[in-house]
Amino acid sequence: MRGMSVFDAESVMNEGADDRATGQEEAASSVLPMVTLVMPSYNEEAHIEACLRTLLGQDYRADRMEVLVADGGSADKTREIVAKIAAADPRVQLLDNSAHRIQSYGMNLAIKESSGEFILITDVHAEYAHDYVSKLVEVFTTTGADAAGGAQRAKANTPFQRALCAALDSPLGVGGALYRSATKEGWVDTVFPGAFRRKILEKVGLYDVKAVTNEDAELFQRILESGGRVYLSPKVVVHYYPRRNLRLFAKQYFKYGDGRARTLLLHRRLPVLRPVIPCLGLVSAIVLLAVPALRFLFPWALGIYLLATLVEAIRVGRRAGPLAIPTVWIIFPTMHISHALGMLIGLFKYTIKPKAPEIERI
Repeated sequence: MRGMSVFDAESVMNEGADDRATGQEEAASSVLPMVTLVMPSYNEEAHIEACLRTLLGQDYRADRMEVLVADGGSADKTREIVAKIAAADPRVQLLDNSAHRIQSYGMNLAIKESSGEFILITDVHAEYAHDYVSKLVEVFTTTGADAAGGAQRAKANTPFQRALCAALDSPLGVGGALYRSATKEGWVDTVFPGAFRRKILEKVGLYDVKAVTNEDAELFQRILESGGRVYLSPKVVVHYYPRRNLRLFAKQYFKYGDGRARTLLLHRRLPVLRPVIPCLGLVSAIVLLAVPALRFLFPWALGIYLLATLVEAIRVGRRAGPLAIPTVWIIFPTMHISHALGMLIGLFKYTIKPKAPEIERI
C-alpha cells in the first residue's frame, strides 16, 4: 500500500473485513430457508401470548421467520393480545377466520398467505424448545423429507393429566404409535404437530375444510399416497397438555374415531391398522353378546381385557404415583370405547350420507 500511512492501511483493512462480514451475513440470509409458523386460534387469551413469545424467541434467524395467527373470531381478548404483539413485532400477522371458525379453514388461510419454503403448524397449547424451528429445518435439509416433526410428548399440570400421560405412554393407549415415542427416529405415517415443504402442499393440496377432526392425519395420508415421506426426529422437541378431565378426553376420542371413519371411507384404506383396533374389539364384543352360541365366551373375553388393562395400569401408572393407577385403569376403556363408538357411528353416518372432501389449493 505505497503512499499510505500505517493508520490508513489499517482503516482500509478494517473496512474490507466489515464488507466481507456483511457479505457473509447476506449470503447466509439468502441461503437460510424462509419459515412460516401457522397458528389457528379461538378464545385462547390464557395461552396465546406465552406461546407466541416462545416462538418469537426461537434461535432461528429472525428475518427468515414469520408467524401467521388465523383467529376464528374469538370472543375473549385473543385478538387484542395478538394485535398488540404484532404491532411490536412485524413477524406476527393476525388473520381473520371468523367466517368459518373451523381449524382447517384457518390453517389453509394462513398457508395461502405464507411466504415460507417450510410451513410449520403450531398448537397454542403446546410448548416448544428454543431450537424447535432450527431443528425442523435441519431435519428437512438432511433427510429430504416432505413432512417432518417430533414426538407428541404429553405434559401434565394436574393429577388427572399425569395419569393420562401415563396411559398415553402405553402401547394399550396408543397402539405402539411411533409418533408418541421421544426416542424413535425414522420414516413414519404422521408426526406432531406437523411441518411441510411448500412443494408437497402445492402437489397434494391443503387441509380438507370439510374435516372437523382428523384433518391432519388425512393430509399425511395424501402425502404418503402421493409418494411423499414423513420423518420423525427426537431432535424436534415439543410438549402438549392433554385434556383436563375424563369427559373432555372421551369426547375428544369419540371425535377422533368419527374423523378416522370418514378418512377410511374417503381413501378406502388407512396407512396403518392401529386406529381400527378399538373398533374391531367393540364389534367382537357385540358379536359375542349377540350370538347365543358364543355368549359364554363374553365373560372370559371381558375378564382377560380387564386383567390386561389392570396389569398395564399398574406398570405405567406407578410412575405417576400409586393414586394414579385406578385413574389409568379407567382411562384405557374410556379411550378404547369412545374411539370405537365414534368410528362405528361415523362409518354408518358417512356411508348413508357421504361428506365429500373439499381440498383447497395454494
